[in-house]
This record gives sequence, C-alpha cells and structure tokens, in this order.
Amino acid sequence: MQIPEARALHGKSPDLAIIGGVNAFLPEKVESCPLETPFGNINVHFLNTAKGRVVIIPRHADGTKHVPPHRINYRAIVMGIKQLGVERIISLNSVGTMKEHPIGSIVLAEDFIDFTRNRVSTFHDDRTVHVDVTEPYCPEIRDSIKKVLKSKNAGFSEGVYACTEGPRFETRAEIRMMSQFADVVGMTGVPEVVLAKELNLCYASVCTVTNNACGLDDTKITASEVVDILQEKKETLFDIVIEAIEGIPKKRNCSCRHAMIDACL
Repeated sequence: MQIPEARALHGKSPDLAIIGGVNAFLPEKVESCPLETPFGNINVHFLNTAKGRVVIIPRHADGTKHVPPHRINYRAIVMGIKQLGVERIISLNSVGTMKEHPIGSIVLAEDFIDFTRNRVSTFHDDRTVHVDVTEPYCPEIRDSIKKVLKSKNAGFSEGVYACTEGPRFETRAEIRMMSQFADVVGMTGVPEVVLAKELNLCYASVCTVTNNACGLDDTKITASEVVDILQEKKETLFDIVIEAIEGIPKKRNCSCRHAMIDACL
C-alpha cells in the first residue's frame, strides 16, 4: 500500500509510533495493513485510544516468522514511521541487567553504547552525514513517561543501554567489560535510535529487565524465561505508553527536530 492511501484510509497521522519487541502487544481492535518503503515492506497496525492515535510496529515480525535482532529491517521500520507523518517514537526493548535491577522492572535509556558490528546504521550511503546524538533519547517523551510511572508508583531506573549484535547472549567477559560503562544490555536499540535522529524524529526507549546478564549469578539464561517476563508485563507497558501520550507537548521544543542541522558534508 502506498503512503497516501494509508493516510487516507486511517485519517490523520498518528500521534505516536510504538515499536514493539518480543511478544509485542497488539490489541484486538487494531487495523492492520502493509506499508511500502524504499527499504522494504513492513506491517503496521493502527489503533485509536482515549489518549491519542497510535501506530504499532512489531520489529520481530514479518508476517511469517520471528525475525532475529541482527536481521531486523530497521531502516524500513523507521522510514515507514516517517512516511506516515509520525514525529515521535517509543521503543519497547527487553534487556539484561548488569547492575542488579529487579527482574520485571523498567529502565529508561538515557544514553547508549553501540557494540553491533554488521548492521546498516544510516540512511545515507551516498554522502557523509555526522548526525548529532549528544542527546539520543527525547527529553520530552522521557519526562512524560517518568510522570506516568511516578503517578503509578511504579519503580523505574535510568541508565546507559549497551547494544550487542546478537542473536547469542553475551559472554561473561563481555559483560564484565560492558558493565564498566553501561547498566543494561540488549540487542535491538541500535541502530533504531540513530536512524530516528537522521530523520529528525523523537525517540525514547522503555526497557524491561528480563534477566540478569551472563555471569551475575549461576543461572543459565533461557529464551523462554525472557518471553515469560515480557508476556507478564506487556499489557502494563502498553498502558504506560498510551498514558504518556497525554503528557507529551503537542508542539516539539526538543533538539530532536534539529538533529540533522549542519550534519552533512
């Protein structure tokens, strides 16, 4: 489906895009359609809520199978959001803790370190673009999420997100090294955040702690345990994100909208 048709079918541009992770929550009332981008097709799901209109994109789903983190079409997802006229993104990410956060707790990413190796991390292959990521996560979205969490007396932390290539879990030595600089570790937060910056979009990451990182205890990390935690928390997370829409200013005053100024050589 071409972008003009998608807009005509679903009315005005959504107020927010939600990029969902493993076991992403999709309410029954969503309207779904394929979306064509210059980087490939994605499936998008529109939903009207009392707080605003959202589009949900499960990053691991291509309609037939689960897509591993190193094979996700990050450029198609972020470009599709831009084409729909959406200016703000909340990303839901599962993470392992390197700082003993409680399992099931929320960590809001405040910065990131990129340990990925083989991912396309820019839209610009034909020119040099040095996008500014001094403040990678939108302060306006983060402030709204924090207000919602505080109103619900939901404990949360803020920290640095380390992104690894995956799909394997990290080694003990890798965790010892990364824990000196970061608080949580995941596999999907980069290059999403950088691509959003290149399109002057606002982006925030809400991380759910699903496990202790390798070496923090004697327990073997299993994929099924990660899924179980996310299954338990997904509706609560979705409600938090929807409530946060109300507290996000209608007009953007953050630096995200100017990230590409003077970035091109």
